[in-house]
Amino acid sequence: MTIRHIVLWKLAAEDADTRALHAEQIAERLLTLPAQIAEVRRMEVGPNVAYPQKNWDVALVADFDDVEGLDAYQVHPAHQEVGEFIRSVVSERAAVDFPA
Repeated sequence: MTIRHIVLWKLAAEDADTRALHAEQIAERLLTLPAQIAEVRRMEVGPNVAYPQKNWDVALVADFDDVEGLDAYQVHPAHQEVGEFIRSVVSERAAVDFPA
């Protein structure tokens, strides 16, 4: 059963330029992971483009063959490294994993 992994982040920076830079850096770093982690079947990452007062700032959508593939992604050293950077620039995180 395919698992769809969705993550949303609120960026910590107050000013719009820094927020835009951090959103770009998050996307760039995450999008290197499919080439490094075989379990990633599909990945999209993007910044929010509407309603910034209400919406989250950055979204990730990734597909895995199964929960074991998602688990392998979560503990992979490349993912851990990207996660360290993301944690340094975000204030909130929300996630959901569901059958796709």
